[in-house]
Amino acid sequence: MIGILSFVGFTALVAIIAYFATRRTDESTSDGYFLGGRSLTAGVIAGSLLLTNLSTEQIVGLNGSSYANGLSVMAWETLAAIAIVVTAIFLLPRYLKGGLTTVPQFLAERYDVTTKTLTSGLFLTGYVVVLLPIILYSGSVAISGMFDVPALLGVSDEAAIKICVWGIGIIGSIYAVFGGLKAVAVSDSINAIGLLIGGIMVPIFGLVIIGDGSFLDGITTLTESNPEKFQSMGDETSPVPFHTLFTGMMLVQLFYWGTNQQIIQRALAAKNLKEGQKGLMLASFIKILGPLIVVLPGIIAFHIFGADLENGDEAYPLLVNRVLPGYLIGFFAAVIFGAILSSFNSVLNSSVTLFGIDIYKQHINKDANEKTIVRYGKIFGIVLAVAAMFIAPLIANAGSLFDYLQEVNGIYSIPILTIIVVGYLTKYVPAIAAKIGLISGSLLYILSQFVLKPYLAENALEDAAAKGIIDAAELAAIEASAYPHFLDVMAILFALNVIIMLVIGKIKPRKTAYLQEHTKQVDITPWRFVKPVGFGIIIIVVGVYAYFA
Repeated sequence: MIGILSFVGFTALVAIIAYFATRRTDESTSDGYFLGGRSLTAGVIAGSLLLTNLSTEQIVGLNGSSYANGLSVMAWETLAAIAIVVTAIFLLPRYLKGGLTTVPQFLAERYDVTTKTLTSGLFLTGYVVVLLPIILYSGSVAISGMFDVPALLGVSDEAAIKICVWGIGIIGSIYAVFGGLKAVAVSDSINAIGLLIGGIMVPIFGLVIIGDGSFLDGITTLTESNPEKFQSMGDETSPVPFHTLFTGMMLVQLFYWGTNQQIIQRALAAKNLKEGQKGLMLASFIKILGPLIVVLPGIIAFHIFGADLENGDEAYPLLVNRVLPGYLIGFFAAVIFGAILSSFNSVLNSSVTLFGIDIYKQHINKDANEKTIVRYGKIFGIVLAVAAMFIAPLIANAGSLFDYLQEVNGIYSIPILTIIVVGYLTKYVPAIAAKIGLISGSLLYILSQFVLKPYLAENALEDAAAKGIIDAAELAAIEASAYPHFLDVMAILFALNVIIMLVIGKIKPRKTAYLQEHTKQVDITPWRFVKPVGFGIIIIVVGVYAYFA
């Protein structure tokens, strides 16, 4: 009961603060609603970015992956720091120079309106079919596990998940659809502090338990008992083989942190380039510490519970219940709930932004004023949220949450990244090349991962069975070698798409060179320390990998 009361109290406090902090924001206009009036400072941007990323698909999913595979999965966190540095130095100045409110807006200027619409459609499809349902489902697994909702309400596990999905979805929709980006960003900043505190408390309490009351003895016992879990370089059967860090991993990170509307909209709302770059650099530095929250607890759970958990995604909620006192469980559950809402709100808000500005205003009602755009954007957001709530319970059969999310996201992430990179680095590649790049990239990836890969992997396992091979490790190695890793496939398709676009640009170039105009909506004077700080962050990341190699 104490845990539930602390959960309700902290959640209500954050909501009240967010409400009063945003009362003076004019959100009757698209700029006020979608961008919070372009007023976000470095601290708010950093906190909002981190909490948007550190939702339960990260905390639950990545800890579940580290429970099974160890430290090698930290690449999803540590390499993000490098991608954020690249975004701060290369992409953000260009975004703010053009006065962008959405990433597809650049594509309309660089290519044409049809390219922008196709890209917005890909984003929205990925959000409603993949990302929003996974956020809701993983969040429901966490909340249900921490409070033992089936026993609390006397319902089945499946019913508990559905109840949590709809509860989270309804509250998140109210935040995002009726609060706008500034309300989301303010609540994110508050919750980010709680998440960092609570997230670090979990491994600390866990190590104290392992060390029979001694934190340092816990570290010694954990590392000496499970040396295989502390290897930064994954083998070929790992979810992140070491070589993929140099193929598709950096591409995924650049897409997520540099071009994904869900994430980059925080930086687009910066009051100026200097604040945006400082916020990104702060977020980048904190990402290096991310494995303490999203990887280490999974390894601790492996030590405490052993390898007997049927579903690795249950490891983190079970660990929280095992190591935290009751009153802290309530507080941390409230923080986790805030993290769930953050990601859900962020995706939903970016969906509303994409629809309102890139689809409704562009194709449905070109004469709509800003109040009308905001109103219909909110209606679309509600429809999207309800659809995601229906889809979310179906994710239960998808296997590892985090691996599923990353693989499926490749359908739209690499094609979109390709046309943005080519768009900024070339001047004469035409719009038709971008359209072909989007369509071919998506279709080829679907063919690769959902037709060819299952077919070849199944044949390889059948051949192994015919030869009498039954060892699990050997079978895993055979399955892994049957087809390239999905991160390698992403790199191959990225290179192929770039070549296709450049060839088209050579054969049928634009009649005039593309030159980006400075709209002067935002001060784009860079932060003078952005490059030295960025270089220092990259050195730290390399050092972390070298230490655990």
